[in-house]
Amino acid sequence: MIPPHRHLLHESFKLVDLFIMSVALVAAYWLSSTTDLATVIGQRARLENIPVLMVLWIAWHLVFYRMGLYGSRRLVPRHREALDIFWATTLGSLLISSAASILNIPLRNPEFLLSFWTLSTLLTIIGRLSVRFALEWARVRGRNLRSVLVVGTNSRALHFASTLQRNPELGYEILGFVDEEWAGTAELLRQGGEIVADFDNLSQYLSDHVIDEVVVALPFSKSYEQSSRILSICEVQGITVRFLWQFFEPKLAKAKLESFQEMPVLTLESGSTSNGQQLAKRLIDVFVSVSLLILLTPVVLLVAAAVKLTSKGPVFFVQERVGYRKRTFKLFKFRTMVPDAEQKLADIEHLNEVSGPVFKIKNDPRVTRLGAFLRQTSIDELPQLLNVFKGDMSLVGPRPLPIRDFKGFEEDQHRRRFSVPPGLTCLWQVRGRNSIPFEQWMELDLQYIDNWSLWLDFKLLLSTIPVVLAGWRRRSNAEFSGTAIKRPESVRTKA
Repeated sequence: MIPPHRHLLHESFKLVDLFIMSVALVAAYWLSSTTDLATVIGQRARLENIPVLMVLWIAWHLVFYRMGLYGSRRLVPRHREALDIFWATTLGSLLISSAASILNIPLRNPEFLLSFWTLSTLLTIIGRLSVRFALEWARVRGRNLRSVLVVGTNSRALHFASTLQRNPELGYEILGFVDEEWAGTAELLRQGGEIVADFDNLSQYLSDHVIDEVVVALPFSKSYEQSSRILSICEVQGITVRFLWQFFEPKLAKAKLESFQEMPVLTLESGSTSNGQQLAKRLIDVFVSVSLLILLTPVVLLVAAAVKLTSKGPVFFVQERVGYRKRTFKLFKFRTMVPDAEQKLADIEHLNEVSGPVFKIKNDPRVTRLGAFLRQTSIDELPQLLNVFKGDMSLVGPRPLPIRDFKGFEEDQHRRRFSVPPGLTCLWQVRGRNSIPFEQWMELDLQYIDNWSLWLDFKLLLSTIPVVLAGWRRRSNAEFSGTAIKRPESVRTKA
Protein backbone atom coordinates (compact mmCIF):
# COMPACT_ATOMS: atom_id res chain seq x y z
CA MET A 1 0.00 0.00 0.00
CA ILE A 2 1.24 3.50 -0.86
CA PRO A 3 1.76 5.65 2.27
CA PRO A 4 -0.84 8.44 2.62
CA HIS A 5 1.66 11.28 2.15
CA ARG A 6 3.09 9.71 -1.04
CA HIS A 7 -0.42 9.06 -2.37
CA LEU A 8 -1.30 12.70 -1.71
CA LEU A 9 1.86 13.80 -3.53
CA HIS A 10 1.03 11.68 -6.59
CA GLU A 11 -2.56 12.97 -6.69
CA SER A 12 -1.34 16.55 -6.37
CA PHE A 13 0.93 15.97 -9.36
CA LYS A 14 -2.11 15.01 -11.44
CA LEU A 15 -4.02 18.14 -10.40
CA VAL A 16 -1.02 20.40 -10.99
CA ASP A 17 -0.42 18.90 -14.45
CA LEU A 18 -4.05 19.54 -15.44
CA PHE A 19 -3.85 23.06 -14.02
CA ILE A 20 -0.66 23.76 -16.01
CA MET A 21 -2.30 22.39 -19.16
CA SER A 22 -5.31 24.68 -18.63
CA VAL A 23 -3.09 27.71 -18.00
CA ALA A 24 -1.07 26.88 -21.14
CA LEU A 25 -4.31 26.66 -23.18
CA VAL A 26 -5.51 30.08 -22.04
CA ALA A 27 -2.06 31.66 -22.43
CA ALA A 28 -1.67 30.18 -25.92
CA TYR A 29 -5.08 31.58 -26.92
CA TRP A 30 -4.01 34.98 -25.64
CA LEU A 31 -0.59 34.91 -27.37
CA SER A 32 -2.07 33.81 -30.71
CA SER A 33 -4.95 36.34 -30.70
CA THR A 34 -5.31 40.12 -30.60
CA THR A 35 -7.73 40.26 -27.66
CA ASP A 36 -6.70 40.96 -24.07
CA LEU A 37 -6.32 38.22 -21.47
CA ALA A 38 -9.54 39.06 -19.57
CA THR A 39 -11.58 38.78 -22.77
CA VAL A 40 -9.98 35.45 -23.66
CA ILE A 41 -10.79 34.04 -20.21
CA GLY A 42 -14.36 35.33 -20.48
CA GLN A 43 -14.81 33.73 -23.90
CA ARG A 44 -13.47 30.32 -22.86
CA ALA A 45 -14.84 30.08 -19.31
CA ARG A 46 -18.32 29.16 -20.50
CA LEU A 47 -20.51 26.26 -19.46
CA GLU A 48 -20.63 24.78 -22.98
CA ASN A 49 -16.81 24.56 -23.06
CA ILE A 50 -16.57 22.38 -19.93
CA PRO A 51 -17.21 19.02 -21.74
CA VAL A 52 -14.53 19.88 -24.30
CA LEU A 53 -12.08 20.82 -21.57
CA MET A 54 -12.82 17.55 -19.76
CA VAL A 55 -12.04 15.56 -22.93
CA LEU A 56 -8.72 17.41 -23.23
CA TRP A 57 -8.00 16.80 -19.53
CA ILE A 58 -8.62 13.06 -19.91
CA ALA A 59 -6.37 12.83 -23.00
CA TRP A 60 -3.61 14.79 -21.23
CA HIS A 61 -3.87 12.65 -18.09
CA LEU A 62 -3.77 9.37 -20.03
CA VAL A 63 -0.62 10.42 -21.88
CA PHE A 64 1.17 11.38 -18.65
CA TYR A 65 -0.01 8.16 -17.01
CA ARG A 66 1.20 5.98 -19.91
CA MET A 67 4.58 7.72 -19.83
CA GLY A 68 4.96 6.66 -16.18
CA LEU A 69 4.97 10.20 -14.77
CA TYR A 70 2.71 9.36 -11.81
CA GLY A 71 4.73 6.52 -10.33
CA SER A 72 7.66 6.89 -7.97
CA ARG A 73 10.38 8.94 -9.72
CA ARG A 74 12.84 8.80 -6.84
CA LEU A 75 15.32 6.62 -8.74
CA VAL A 76 14.85 8.31 -12.13
CA PRO A 77 17.65 10.76 -13.11
CA ARG A 78 16.68 14.42 -13.53
CA HIS A 79 17.50 14.55 -17.24
CA ARG A 80 15.41 11.42 -17.85
CA GLU A 81 12.40 12.94 -16.07
CA ALA A 82 12.74 16.15 -18.10
CA LEU A 83 12.97 14.10 -21.30
CA ASP A 84 9.91 12.03 -20.35
CA ILE A 85 7.96 15.25 -19.74
CA PHE A 86 9.14 16.64 -23.09
CA TRP A 87 7.78 13.62 -24.96
CA ALA A 88 4.60 13.51 -22.86
CA THR A 89 3.73 17.14 -23.65
CA THR A 90 4.67 16.62 -27.29
CA LEU A 91 2.42 13.59 -27.55
CA GLY A 92 -0.32 15.36 -25.56
CA SER A 93 -0.16 18.37 -27.89
CA LEU A 94 -0.50 16.08 -30.91
CA LEU A 95 -3.53 14.39 -29.35
CA ILE A 96 -5.14 17.74 -28.53
CA SER A 97 -4.56 18.86 -32.11
CA SER A 98 -6.15 15.63 -33.40
CA ALA A 99 -9.09 15.97 -30.98
CA ALA A 100 -9.57 19.55 -32.12
CA SER A 101 -9.77 18.39 -35.73
CA ILE A 102 -12.33 15.68 -34.90
CA LEU A 103 -14.48 17.90 -32.65
CA ASN A 104 -14.10 20.92 -34.96
CA ILE A 105 -12.56 23.05 -32.21
CA PRO A 106 -10.51 26.05 -33.45
CA LEU A 107 -7.19 24.87 -31.98
CA ARG A 108 -5.36 24.10 -35.22
CA ASN A 109 -3.61 27.44 -35.58
CA PRO A 110 0.16 26.62 -35.79
CA GLU A 111 1.01 29.65 -33.65
CA PHE A 112 -1.41 28.49 -30.95
CA LEU A 113 -0.13 24.90 -30.98
CA LEU A 114 3.51 26.03 -30.78
CA SER A 115 2.72 28.40 -27.90
CA PHE A 116 0.73 25.73 -26.05
CA TRP A 117 3.41 23.06 -26.49
CA THR A 118 6.22 25.41 -25.42
CA LEU A 119 4.39 26.71 -22.34
CA SER A 120 3.10 23.32 -21.18
CA THR A 121 6.54 21.73 -21.60
CA LEU A 122 8.49 24.46 -19.82
CA LEU A 123 5.98 24.94 -16.99
CA THR A 124 5.66 21.19 -16.33
CA ILE A 125 9.43 20.62 -16.35
CA ILE A 126 10.01 23.61 -14.09
CA GLY A 127 7.24 22.47 -11.73
CA ARG A 128 8.40 18.86 -11.52
CA LEU A 129 12.07 19.72 -11.11
CA SER A 130 11.23 22.32 -8.46
CA VAL A 131 9.37 19.68 -6.44
CA ARG A 132 12.23 17.26 -7.04
CA PHE A 133 14.84 19.71 -5.78
CA ALA A 134 12.71 20.45 -2.73
CA LEU A 135 12.35 16.75 -1.93
CA GLU A 136 16.07 16.14 -2.46
CA TRP A 137 16.88 19.09 -0.19
CA ALA A 138 14.66 17.58 2.50
CA ARG A 139 16.15 14.08 2.08
CA VAL A 140 19.72 15.31 2.43
CA ARG A 141 18.62 16.82 5.74
CA GLY A 142 17.08 13.58 6.99
CA ARG A 143 13.45 14.04 5.93
CA ASN A 144 11.31 11.86 3.62
CA LEU A 145 13.65 8.88 4.06
CA ARG A 146 13.00 5.20 3.35
CA SER A 147 14.53 2.66 5.69
CA VAL A 148 16.27 -0.15 3.79
CA LEU A 149 17.55 -3.54 4.92
CA VAL A 150 20.05 -5.25 2.59
CA VAL A 151 20.03 -9.04 2.49
CA GLY A 152 23.47 -10.34 1.53
CA THR A 153 27.03 -9.13 1.98
CA ASN A 154 28.60 -10.04 -1.36
CA SER A 155 30.23 -7.52 -3.70
CA ARG A 156 26.94 -6.59 -5.41
CA ALA A 157 25.27 -5.95 -2.05
CA LEU A 158 28.15 -3.73 -0.91
CA HIS A 159 28.20 -1.87 -4.23
CA PHE A 160 24.45 -1.24 -3.98
CA ALA A 161 24.80 0.06 -0.42
CA SER A 162 27.70 2.35 -1.30
CA THR A 163 25.72 3.76 -4.23
CA LEU A 164 22.86 4.73 -1.92
CA GLN A 165 25.28 6.27 0.57
CA ARG A 166 26.97 8.33 -2.15
CA ASN A 167 23.59 9.71 -3.25
CA PRO A 168 21.78 10.93 -0.11
CA GLU A 169 19.32 12.89 -2.27
CA LEU A 170 17.68 9.56 -3.17
CA GLY A 171 16.45 9.40 0.42
CA TYR A 172 17.46 5.87 1.46
CA GLU A 173 18.73 5.04 4.94
CA ILE A 174 20.51 1.67 5.26
CA LEU A 175 19.74 0.11 8.62
CA GLY A 176 22.11 -2.79 8.14
CA PHE A 177 22.72 -6.14 6.45
CA VAL A 178 21.27 -9.62 6.83
CA ASP A 179 23.59 -12.61 6.33
CA GLU A 180 25.48 -15.42 8.02
CA GLU A 181 29.11 -15.11 9.01
CA TRP A 182 31.40 -15.97 6.09
CA ALA A 183 34.80 -15.05 4.62
CA GLY A 184 33.47 -11.84 3.05
CA THR A 185 32.15 -10.45 6.34
CA ALA A 186 35.51 -8.82 7.03
CA GLU A 187 35.14 -6.60 3.97
CA LEU A 188 31.69 -5.50 5.15
CA LEU A 189 33.05 -4.54 8.57
CA ARG A 190 35.99 -2.74 6.97
CA GLN A 191 33.55 -0.56 5.01
CA GLY A 192 31.62 0.27 8.18
CA GLY A 193 28.69 -2.05 7.56
CA GLU A 194 26.92 -4.09 10.24
CA ILE A 195 25.10 -7.42 10.19
CA VAL A 196 21.93 -6.75 12.18
CA ALA A 197 20.28 -10.14 11.70
CA ASP A 198 20.82 -13.59 10.24
CA PHE A 199 18.31 -15.54 8.17
CA ASP A 200 16.78 -17.29 11.19
CA ASN A 201 15.81 -14.13 13.08
CA LEU A 202 15.03 -11.93 10.04
CA SER A 203 11.28 -12.18 10.64
CA GLN A 204 11.64 -10.99 14.23
CA TYR A 205 13.90 -8.11 13.21
CA LEU A 206 11.35 -6.93 10.63
CA SER A 207 8.64 -7.10 13.29
CA ASP A 208 10.60 -4.95 15.75
CA HIS A 209 11.93 -2.24 13.43
CA VAL A 210 10.64 0.33 10.94
CA ILE A 211 11.50 -1.11 7.53
CA ASP A 212 10.20 0.35 4.25
CA GLU A 213 12.08 -1.87 1.83
CA VAL A 214 14.15 -5.03 1.82
CA VAL A 215 16.74 -5.40 -0.95
CA VAL A 216 17.78 -9.00 -1.63
CA ALA A 217 21.26 -9.33 -3.16
CA LEU A 218 21.83 -13.06 -2.77
CA PRO A 219 23.24 -15.13 -5.67
CA PHE A 220 20.24 -16.64 -7.44
CA SER A 221 21.91 -19.92 -8.38
CA LYS A 222 22.73 -20.78 -4.75
CA SER A 223 20.00 -19.09 -2.73
CA TYR A 224 16.68 -19.63 -4.49
CA GLU A 225 14.97 -21.26 -1.50
CA GLN A 226 16.36 -18.65 0.89
CA SER A 227 15.22 -15.78 -1.35
CA SER A 228 11.76 -17.34 -1.71
CA ARG A 229 11.47 -17.60 2.09
CA ILE A 230 12.51 -13.94 2.50
CA LEU A 231 9.88 -12.88 -0.03
CA SER A 232 7.20 -14.77 1.91
CA ILE A 233 8.22 -13.14 5.19
CA CYS A 234 8.09 -9.65 3.66
CA GLU A 235 4.76 -10.34 1.95
CA VAL A 236 3.18 -11.34 5.24
CA GLN A 237 4.35 -8.11 6.90
CA GLY A 238 3.54 -5.90 3.89
CA ILE A 239 7.13 -4.80 3.22
CA THR A 240 8.34 -3.87 -0.27
CA VAL A 241 10.98 -6.26 -1.67
CA ARG A 242 13.54 -5.53 -4.37
CA PHE A 243 15.78 -8.21 -5.90
CA LEU A 244 19.23 -7.46 -7.28
CA TRP A 245 19.16 -10.71 -9.17
CA GLN A 246 21.18 -11.36 -12.30
CA PHE A 247 19.79 -14.53 -13.80
CA PHE A 248 21.93 -13.98 -16.87
CA GLU A 249 24.50 -11.46 -18.00
CA PRO A 250 23.21 -10.18 -21.37
CA LYS A 251 25.55 -7.96 -23.37
CA LEU A 252 22.85 -6.06 -25.25
CA ALA A 253 19.36 -6.98 -24.08
CA LYS A 254 17.62 -4.96 -21.38
CA ALA A 255 15.51 -6.61 -18.68
CA LYS A 256 12.03 -5.69 -17.53
CA LEU A 257 9.43 -7.46 -15.43
CA GLU A 258 6.03 -7.90 -17.04
CA SER A 259 2.77 -9.67 -16.26
CA PHE A 260 1.47 -12.45 -18.50
CA GLN A 261 -2.01 -13.53 -17.43
CA GLU A 262 -1.14 -12.56 -13.82
CA MET A 263 2.14 -14.51 -14.02
CA PRO A 264 5.34 -12.44 -13.57
CA VAL A 265 7.63 -12.78 -16.58
CA LEU A 266 11.21 -11.51 -16.88
CA THR A 267 11.66 -10.12 -20.40
CA LEU A 268 15.03 -9.49 -22.06
CA GLU A 269 14.93 -7.46 -25.26
CA SER A 270 17.13 -5.21 -27.34
CA GLY A 271 16.19 -1.63 -28.15
CA SER A 272 13.67 0.36 -26.13
CA THR A 273 11.91 -1.21 -23.15
CA SER A 274 9.64 1.78 -22.63
CA ASN A 275 6.09 1.12 -23.84
CA GLY A 276 5.33 4.80 -23.39
CA GLN A 277 8.12 5.87 -25.74
CA GLN A 278 7.20 3.21 -28.29
CA LEU A 279 3.60 4.47 -28.23
CA ALA A 280 4.85 8.04 -28.64
CA LYS A 281 7.04 6.97 -31.58
CA ARG A 282 4.08 5.36 -33.35
CA LEU A 283 1.74 8.32 -32.77
CA ILE A 284 4.40 10.73 -34.02
CA ASP A 285 4.85 8.54 -37.12
CA VAL A 286 1.12 8.68 -37.84
CA PHE A 287 0.79 12.42 -37.21
CA VAL A 288 3.85 13.42 -39.27
CA SER A 289 3.12 11.02 -42.16
CA VAL A 290 -0.51 12.19 -42.47
CA SER A 291 0.52 15.85 -42.24
CA LEU A 292 3.24 15.46 -44.91
CA LEU A 293 0.99 13.45 -47.22
CA ILE A 294 -1.62 16.23 -47.09
CA LEU A 295 0.96 19.01 -47.40
CA LEU A 296 2.86 17.37 -50.26
CA THR A 297 -0.16 16.19 -52.27
CA PRO A 298 0.52 18.73 -55.11
CA VAL A 299 4.16 17.58 -55.29
CA VAL A 300 3.13 13.89 -55.35
CA LEU A 301 0.62 14.51 -58.16
CA LEU A 302 3.16 16.54 -60.15
CA VAL A 303 5.88 13.89 -59.82
CA ALA A 304 3.42 11.11 -60.66
CA ALA A 305 2.45 12.93 -63.87
CA ALA A 306 6.13 13.51 -64.74
CA VAL A 307 6.99 9.82 -64.26
CA LYS A 308 4.06 8.75 -66.45
CA LEU A 309 4.85 11.23 -69.22
CA THR A 310 8.62 10.68 -69.41
CA SER A 311 8.79 6.87 -69.56
CA LYS A 312 6.63 3.85 -70.18
CA GLY A 313 5.50 1.82 -67.21
CA PRO A 314 3.70 2.28 -63.88
CA VAL A 315 4.08 5.42 -61.76
CA PHE A 316 4.99 3.52 -58.60
CA PHE A 317 7.64 0.90 -58.01
CA VAL A 318 6.26 -1.71 -55.57
CA GLN A 319 8.66 -4.28 -54.12
CA GLU A 320 8.59 -6.87 -51.35
CA ARG A 321 10.89 -5.73 -48.54
CA VAL A 322 11.88 -7.33 -45.25
CA GLY A 323 10.63 -5.40 -42.23
CA TYR A 324 10.01 -5.79 -38.52
CA ARG A 325 10.83 -9.29 -37.20
CA LYS A 326 11.56 -10.30 -40.83
CA ARG A 327 7.94 -9.81 -41.89
CA THR A 328 7.65 -8.85 -45.55
CA PHE A 329 5.64 -5.88 -46.79
CA LYS A 330 5.11 -4.00 -50.04
CA LEU A 331 7.27 -0.88 -50.19
CA PHE A 332 6.13 2.04 -52.37
CA LYS A 333 8.45 4.36 -54.32
CA PHE A 334 8.18 6.48 -57.42
CA ARG A 335 9.53 4.41 -60.28
CA THR A 336 13.03 5.62 -61.18
CA MET A 337 14.11 2.77 -63.48
CA VAL A 338 12.99 1.19 -66.70
CA PRO A 339 9.97 -1.14 -66.27
CA ASP A 340 11.98 -4.38 -66.61
CA ALA A 341 14.79 -3.29 -64.26
CA GLU A 342 14.42 -6.34 -62.00
CA GLN A 343 14.97 -8.70 -64.93
CA LYS A 344 18.07 -6.77 -66.07
CA LEU A 345 19.74 -6.98 -62.65
CA ALA A 346 21.52 -10.24 -63.53
CA ASP A 347 23.23 -8.51 -66.49
CA ILE A 348 24.91 -5.87 -64.32
CA GLU A 349 25.55 -7.65 -61.00
CA HIS A 350 29.23 -7.89 -61.89
CA LEU A 351 29.41 -4.07 -61.66
CA ASN A 352 28.41 -4.01 -57.99
CA GLU A 353 30.45 -1.34 -56.17
CA VAL A 354 29.74 -2.32 -52.55
CA SER A 355 30.66 -5.31 -50.41
CA GLY A 356 28.21 -7.73 -48.85
CA PRO A 357 24.89 -9.00 -50.20
CA VAL A 358 23.53 -5.60 -51.28
CA PHE A 359 23.74 -4.24 -54.84
CA LYS A 360 24.61 -0.60 -55.53
CA ILE A 361 26.32 1.23 -58.38
CA LYS A 362 26.55 4.98 -58.82
CA ASN A 363 25.60 5.17 -62.50
CA ASP A 364 23.02 2.42 -62.80
CA PRO A 365 22.11 2.12 -66.52
CA ARG A 366 18.56 1.11 -65.63
CA VAL A 367 17.81 4.51 -64.06
CA THR A 368 15.81 6.95 -66.19
CA ARG A 369 16.82 10.58 -66.61
CA LEU A 370 13.97 11.74 -64.34
CA GLY A 371 14.69 8.84 -61.99
CA ALA A 372 18.25 10.06 -61.43
CA PHE A 373 16.87 13.42 -60.33
CA LEU A 374 14.24 11.84 -58.07
CA ARG A 375 16.85 9.60 -56.42
CA GLN A 376 19.42 12.31 -55.80
CA THR A 377 16.81 14.61 -54.27
CA SER A 378 15.10 11.73 -52.33
CA ILE A 379 11.74 12.64 -53.89
CA ASP A 380 11.36 9.03 -55.03
CA GLU A 381 10.86 8.00 -51.39
CA LEU A 382 7.84 10.24 -50.70
CA PRO A 383 5.32 7.37 -51.27
CA GLN A 384 6.95 5.55 -48.35
CA LEU A 385 5.01 7.92 -46.10
CA LEU A 386 2.11 5.56 -46.88
CA ASN A 387 4.18 2.70 -45.45
CA VAL A 388 4.84 4.81 -42.33
CA PHE A 389 1.13 5.55 -41.94
CA LYS A 390 0.23 1.86 -42.37
CA GLY A 391 2.78 0.82 -39.73
CA ASP A 392 5.08 -1.12 -42.08
CA MET A 393 7.78 1.48 -41.47
CA SER A 394 8.71 4.29 -39.12
CA LEU A 395 10.15 7.73 -39.83
CA VAL A 396 13.47 6.60 -38.36
CA GLY A 397 14.90 3.09 -38.46
CA PRO A 398 17.19 0.80 -40.50
CA ARG A 399 16.41 0.98 -44.20
CA PRO A 400 14.22 -1.93 -45.38
CA LEU A 401 16.11 -4.38 -47.61
CA PRO A 402 14.89 -6.38 -50.61
CA ILE A 403 14.41 -10.12 -50.08
CA ARG A 404 17.38 -10.77 -52.38
CA ASP A 405 19.73 -8.83 -50.08
CA PHE A 406 18.26 -10.38 -46.94
CA LYS A 407 18.92 -13.90 -48.20
CA GLY A 408 22.58 -12.99 -48.63
CA PHE A 409 23.09 -12.27 -44.91
CA GLU A 410 25.68 -14.59 -43.38
CA GLU A 411 26.13 -13.23 -39.83
CA ASP A 412 23.40 -13.56 -37.20
CA GLN A 413 24.29 -10.22 -35.61
CA HIS A 414 23.28 -8.44 -38.82
CA ARG A 415 19.81 -9.93 -38.52
CA ARG A 416 19.33 -7.98 -35.28
CA ARG A 417 18.53 -4.95 -37.45
CA PHE A 418 15.12 -6.56 -37.99
CA SER A 419 14.29 -6.29 -34.27
CA VAL A 420 12.93 -2.76 -34.86
CA PRO A 421 10.65 -1.39 -37.60
CA PRO A 422 12.50 -0.15 -40.72
CA GLY A 423 12.54 3.57 -41.41
CA LEU A 424 12.88 6.35 -43.95
CA THR A 425 16.18 7.50 -42.49
CA CYS A 426 18.81 6.23 -40.07
CA LEU A 427 22.44 6.74 -39.05
CA TRP A 428 23.94 5.47 -42.30
CA GLN A 429 21.76 7.89 -44.29
CA VAL A 430 23.19 10.79 -42.33
CA ARG A 431 26.81 9.60 -42.24
CA GLY A 432 27.54 8.83 -45.83
CA ARG A 433 24.63 7.02 -47.42
CA ASN A 434 25.74 4.94 -50.44
CA SER A 435 29.46 5.61 -49.87
CA ILE A 436 29.50 3.55 -46.64
CA PRO A 437 30.71 -0.08 -46.86
CA PHE A 438 28.23 -2.82 -46.00
CA GLU A 439 29.91 -3.79 -42.70
CA GLN A 440 29.92 -0.18 -41.46
CA TRP A 441 26.32 0.19 -42.60
CA MET A 442 25.30 -2.77 -40.45
CA GLU A 443 27.34 -1.44 -37.49
CA LEU A 444 25.52 1.90 -37.69
CA ASP A 445 22.15 0.14 -37.78
CA LEU A 446 23.04 -1.88 -34.67
CA GLN A 447 24.39 1.25 -32.98
CA TYR A 448 21.02 2.93 -33.58
CA ILE A 449 19.14 -0.04 -32.10
CA ASP A 450 21.34 -0.25 -28.99
CA ASN A 451 21.07 3.50 -28.28
CA TRP A 452 17.50 4.10 -29.41
CA SER A 453 15.49 6.92 -27.86
CA LEU A 454 12.92 9.41 -29.09
CA TRP A 455 15.55 12.11 -28.74
CA LEU A 456 17.89 10.18 -31.08
CA ASP A 457 15.05 9.89 -33.62
CA PHE A 458 14.47 13.63 -33.38
CA LYS A 459 18.16 14.40 -33.95
CA LEU A 460 18.36 12.04 -36.93
CA LEU A 461 15.29 13.62 -38.53
CA LEU A 462 16.88 17.06 -38.18
CA SER A 463 20.22 15.76 -39.50
CA THR A 464 18.51 14.24 -42.56
CA ILE A 465 17.28 17.65 -43.76
CA PRO A 466 20.75 19.02 -44.72
CA VAL A 467 21.61 15.66 -46.34
CA VAL A 468 18.55 15.91 -48.60
CA LEU A 469 19.27 19.57 -49.36
CA ALA A 470 22.85 18.63 -50.26
CA GLY A 471 21.44 16.18 -52.82
CA TRP A 472 19.40 19.01 -54.34
CA ARG A 473 22.50 21.24 -54.53
CA ARG A 474 24.62 18.52 -56.15
CA ARG A 475 21.92 17.93 -58.74
CA SER A 476 21.55 21.64 -59.46
CA ASN A 477 25.31 22.08 -59.84
CA ALA A 478 25.54 19.11 -62.19
CA GLU A 479 22.76 20.47 -64.40
CA PHE A 480 24.23 23.98 -64.36
CA SER A 481 27.66 22.72 -65.48
CA GLY A 482 26.10 20.48 -68.14
CA THR A 483 27.46 17.28 -66.60
CA ALA A 484 25.74 14.15 -67.89
CA ILE A 485 25.60 10.75 -66.28
CA LYS A 486 27.76 8.39 -68.27
CA ARG A 487 26.89 4.73 -68.40
CA PRO A 488 29.38 1.95 -69.05
CA GLU A 489 29.37 1.14 -72.78
CA SER A 490 29.25 -2.61 -72.16
CA VAL A 491 26.11 -2.25 -70.06
CA ARG A 492 24.45 0.38 -72.25
CA THR A 493 24.15 -2.05 -75.12
CA LYS A 494 22.65 -4.73 -72.87
CA ALA A 495 20.16 -2.35 -71.31
